[in-house]
Amino acid sequence: MATRRLLLVVAVAALTLCGLPGLGAAQDCSSLNNSSCEKCLKNVTCLWCNTNSRCMDYPVKRILPHTEDCALSAARWGVCWVNFEALIIAMSVVGGILLLGLATCCYCCCRSRKSGPTREDERLHQQQEERRAQSEERRADRKARHDEIRKKYGLIKDDHAYSRLASA
Repeated sequence: MATRRLLLVVAVAALTLCGLPGLGAAQDCSSLNNSSCEKCLKNVTCLWCNTNSRCMDYPVKRILPHTEDCALSAARWGVCWVNFEALIIAMSVVGGILLLGLATCCYCCCRSRKSGPTREDERLHQQQEERRAQSEERRADRKARHDEIRKKYGLIKDDHAYSRLASA
């Protein structure tokens, strides 16, 4: 057990001191000048210029490289077969299509909500009307029963309350 730990510590120390390929400092892009585009773009921090076969550091402080360094039509980054002009145009078109699709979806959703009552709304309204009609019918039945009871016991109220006062 102790030998495994010791071996592990020695291996980690050796790898740290010697440096792992790919984990150490990235290769300087300018050292890849006059090589191939594929070799230059293996390092993601590099930008290849086709006009002068130059590999340079990507200008991370700016979004796009200056045209003084390399023309956008000759600049390559990530893959050798796409230049920056085509990349910008393609990304703009894709972004525009996505925004247009999103706007269309929002418009259609808002329009369908405002179009009027849905089947569910109509069904709820119909049920409410049925309940109201049943309630009115029950109220009329109760009033009729109460009037019959009042009549039976002689408690019917006169419609002419003032006539009784005048005769007294």
